[in-house]
Amino acid sequence: MSFISGIVVFFMVWWTALFVVLPWGNRKSDAPELGNVASAPEKPNIWKKFLITTLLTCVIWLIIYGLIASNVINFYDMAEEMAMQDAQMNSKIEDTK
Repeated sequence: MSFISGIVVFFMVWWTALFVVLPWGNRKSDAPELGNVASAPEKPNIWKKFLITTLLTCVIWLIIYGLIASNVINFYDMAEEMAMQDAQMNSKIEDTK
């Protein structure tokens, strides 16, 4: 995995994990302030959730990196296989014409 693709994967996982972590521990306010919607959380603890998201993402990213580095997941082989399947499909289409 190159440096740029590693960063892209990290931010994709981070963004997804953020939406998993955001609802944790939210409690709606018993007496919402004027101008706030009734379902707004009383204390959202957003910085704590950002930290948890980042730590969770680091663990998930390390697992993904380990799978790619050890060739458990090999995208080059997958691409070659898809190219061969595509060539077979194209030859079948040409045969029917």
